[in-house]
Amino acid sequence: MKTSQTLQPIKITVLAVLLSLLLACGYNAKTTPAMAGSMPTIAALSPSSTAAGSPAFTLTVNGSNFGSKAVVNWNGAAQTTTMVSANQLTMAVPAAAVATSTTVSITVTNPATSGTGMYGGGGTLAETSSPMSFAIN
Repeated sequence: MKTSQTLQPIKITVLAVLLSLLLACGYNAKTTPAMAGSMPTIAALSPSSTAAGSPAFTLTVNGSNFGSKAVVNWNGAAQTTTMVSANQLTMAVPAAAVATSTTVSITVTNPATSGTGMYGGGGTLAETSSPMSFAIN
């Protein structure tokens, strides 16, 4: 029995060394924080305004840096968006959205992208353009 008592500290030492090596090999994974994404910019809206009570229409947003999954936001709410190019997006505006006079804030958001690699680091943050006003007269 004396042999097993002398082996006990050796077993504990070996276990401690193995745990130290495991932790040193990346078990405590560090991720790369997301970087700033591409900032979209709105240059013009077409049409730039409409009359209250108008029928449904297509709003064209012209600008730059629109990502492939960019969305047009109508008063902050993301809308179904069609990408024409990196400089042009369109969205369908229903008649109910222009029934009464008001001013609507239009923005474009390039959504965040997830990172790649073993720990998912290196993605991009969502970026939203400065607003442009759309008048419903």
